[in-house]
Amino acid sequence: MAVHETTDATAARTPNRGLRWLRRNIITIAGLCTLGYLILPNLVVMAFSFNKPNGRFNYQWQRFSTDAWRDPCGVADLCGSLGLSLQIALWATIGATVLGTMIAFALARYRFRARAGVNTLIFLPMAMPEVVMAASLATLFLNMGIKFGFWTILIAHVMFCLSFVVTAVKARVMSMDPRLEQAAQDLYASPVQSFLRVTLPIAAPGIAAGALLSFALSFDDFIITNFNAGSTVTFPMFVWGSAQRGTPVQINVIGTAMFLVAVLCVVVGQLAGARRKRSKRS
Repeated sequence: MAVHETTDATAARTPNRGLRWLRRNIITIAGLCTLGYLILPNLVVMAFSFNKPNGRFNYQWQRFSTDAWRDPCGVADLCGSLGLSLQIALWATIGATVLGTMIAFALARYRFRARAGVNTLIFLPMAMPEVVMAASLATLFLNMGIKFGFWTILIAHVMFCLSFVVTAVKARVMSMDPRLEQAAQDLYASPVQSFLRVTLPIAAPGIAAGALLSFALSFDDFIITNFNAGSTVTFPMFVWGSAQRGTPVQINVIGTAMFLVAVLCVVVGQLAGARRKRSKRS
């Protein structure tokens, strides 16, 4: 009789133990499932970069091949459009980061009459549909008589990336302790030295986050670019145009390479952060 009671008690505790484990790890499980759902399309692109399609469309697996990896620029104008997108993204990141950082410091540190209106205008590009902003910029360039091409794309990208930089840097600046700068001034640091050695290093993570976000948004943008490009073809526009006629495998190769580079940057950043924490503890 005692054996049966012990067995029943153990069976009753087992489901409770499983439920407790599930409650403790439900957030982790949900996060891993979400991450897997987001990474799955990248894995499909990676797999099809080694495909050898029979026809023009690379939508069905045929056989394994590394031909596309050996000749990633085998499709006409692909590497040219990729280089153009990288160039525009780089210059747009520099312009948006410099202007956005200055605007963020002005909004966070100074009080002026139009401050609330500027905050609203900064937020609008993030809340506005891209097609509205694209059409508005195209209308502006047409009315000013500016020829569509590299410079119109660059100006448009700086315009919509600016908001993201201001938001990231402003959040970082507003969380800074002003007593750190005051302490630097008490130690006879000049305003320039105080900014370069105290303020800028503290704000650097926000500036870096805004710059990385700007680069990704600029390189990936299609709608605003399509309205303001004219005859200029960036990499997203090349991908869209190729999809109408047949998607070459080299596009999957470029996408896979970019994904691997992004993952590598994240891993290096995490390792550097962990190493910095260990050095501080020691």
